Amino acid sequence: MLKIISYKICPFVQRVTAMLEAKQIPYQIDYISLKDKPDWFLEISPNGQVPVLITENGTALFESDAIVEYIDEIAPPLHPALSPEQKAIERAWSYQAAKNYLVQCSTMRSHDRATLEERAEKLNALFAKAEKQISGEGFFFGPEPGNVDMAWLPLLHRADIIQRHAGYDFVKNFPSVKAWQKRLLATGLAEKSVSEDFEELFVNFYLSDQTYLGSGKCCDSPKEDVCKTGACC
Repeated sequence: MLKIISYKICPFVQRVTAMLEAKQIPYQIDYISLKDKPDWFLEISPNGQVPVLITENGTALFESDAIVEYIDEIAPPLHPALSPEQKAIERAWSYQAAKNYLVQCSTMRSHDRATLEERAEKLNALFAKAEKQISGEGFFFGPEPGNVDMAWLPLLHRADIIQRHAGYDFVKNFPSVKAWQKRLLATGLAEKSVSEDFEELFVNFYLSDQTYLGSGKCCDSPKEDVCKTGACC
């Protein structure tokens, strides 16, 4: 069985586990602390980062892009019969998401409103590009979720948690993306691809008193049903 070495709130890990869940590939997952990385982990991860996937042959694979491509090669593709050009486009849009994971992380950890708004502009630009590409129905490239959807799932899942708990909606100005987010979350892949205590850990870290989003200042009435609309900011 495949094994994933993970940190519980890492978006790069969730992209990999979402792909495994979407393809219904069984796997084992072990969690480590990034503040105290064990020596055995550093020996198998050249970059010292998660995720690491241990194949059934015992080979350690690192870098989420490489791991996702490996998963695509050992199991039927989510979108079969794509042309080389279509596969390249899928990879390109997947890269667009993955290279913004840390942008979203730093945005959510902003200490004040000015920093939050400045950092959020990068995400706004990303979601604006996606808004032009997706339709009002189905998923990014068709009626069924595909590789691009799995790459964007961590961004959209985290945006949903922030909206529900803090009332700040990263995608409120992008109706097509918002509808896509709703359809993607309805698949249940978000919950399946994270640990049972993921949301609690995520909220404790990104919505702590040290963050602007966690301070409650972004909402006019943060204690009343998340500002009633969930998009007051």
